[in-house]
Amino acid sequence: MNGASRDALAAARERLDALTDIASVDATKLADELAAVTTLLDREGTLRRALTDPAKSGEAKASLARQLLAGQLGSDSFDLVSGMVRSRWSRSRDLVDAVEELASGADLAAAQRAGQLDDVEDELFRFGRIVSGSTGLRSALTDQVVGGTAKADLLHRLLGGRANPVTERLVVRLVTAPRGRSLEAGIESLSKLAAARRDRMVAEVVSATPLSDQQKQRLGAALARIYGRQVHLNLDVDPEVLGGVRVRVGDEVINGAISDRLDEAARRMAG
Repeated sequence: MNGASRDALAAARERLDALTDIASVDATKLADELAAVTTLLDREGTLRRALTDPAKSGEAKASLARQLLAGQLGSDSFDLVSGMVRSRWSRSRDLVDAVEELASGADLAAAQRAGQLDDVEDELFRFGRIVSGSTGLRSALTDQVVGGTAKADLLHRLLGGRANPVTERLVVRLVTAPRGRSLEAGIESLSKLAAARRDRMVAEVVSATPLSDQQKQRLGAALARIYGRQVHLNLDVDPEVLGGVRVRVGDEVINGAISDRLDEAARRMAG
């Protein structure tokens, strides 16, 4: 993507990341709904062009999306799509590509939340190798005469119970709706998305009072030095912390909270 589309996609990715960082958000449902929007926009060229018309205001395009999609999508999915149609896109097809990427990103976020993203990335790579080495399988999965249902059934037989459910969902979606891509190109694109998400670290930060912008910058810089990459901060406030901060990155906890220090001191005295 170039120009306006590149900026719009970057903003959409940030909104998706912020949303999927919330534990209560159902990332799998989000992926399904975004995939349904992808199918709709891919099929309906007139609608696609209306939602990306540069002559219309962002609010007018969001209103059109609301008329068509309200009641069919959950609030999280609808908010994402509304934000995307408010943006400017260089080509109408870029919007469809972006919604499809967000659908895959939501599935990958679900895998990451479950601690299974490495498995999914590895399985995508191995599936790509298997397809490249099997002319018969590749033909069966790319034959335009064979319907999507039959292809999905074949993949469920091949992957069901052997691969992570997220891997299976991603591959089935790719094979049944290739949207002009080769199977190899689609798998490579999914692998790159998985690798990019794996390199994204998230720190859950709990403090007694809201952190200032300067404190957030210092904490982010310190964590980046520790882990050797940028770390996204999910911030929460808990007065019971009393002071300092408590930081969790994956399974690792960095404890600087006064309440924890007091608890530790009490345990030592009791011992």
